[in-house]
Amino acid sequence: MLDQILCIDDDPITLMLCKKVIIRSSFSSEIITSQNGEEALNFFNTIKHTSNKNKPIVQPQLIFLDLNMPVMGGWEFLDYFNSTDFEEFNTIKVVVLSSTIDPEDLEKSKKYPMVIDFLSKPITQSMLEYLKDKLK
Repeated sequence: MLDQILCIDDDPITLMLCKKVIIRSSFSSEIITSQNGEEALNFFNTIKHTSNKNKPIVQPQLIFLDLNMPVMGGWEFLDYFNSTDFEEFNTIKVVVLSSTIDPEDLEKSKKYPMVIDFLSKPITQSMLEYLKDKLK
């Protein structure tokens, strides 16, 4: 079981479903959400600026990322997250969850070292079982 997962998606129904499936599968003890990439980057900036040397702040071990969102989409988030500004988080794995499986998007996702998979929405228990094996 993971300690914390971050789900980044602009659709509240997708976020609710994601939480339900993750809880039901005992995949993570905590699920946090962001509605777009900018909100997620703000979350990581908060961790960066409030971490205490004596008591490190829990950070997500896995991110489920939607690609098409207002304000800041998934690709833009990945560009920022892959930069040196966020290098202390480079061990966090990302799974792109998209409603379309465009072969070009799949190829593009391989350019980001933190992206471990590209899966089709909605998230399912079998997907989580598959990811458990992949994260070992």
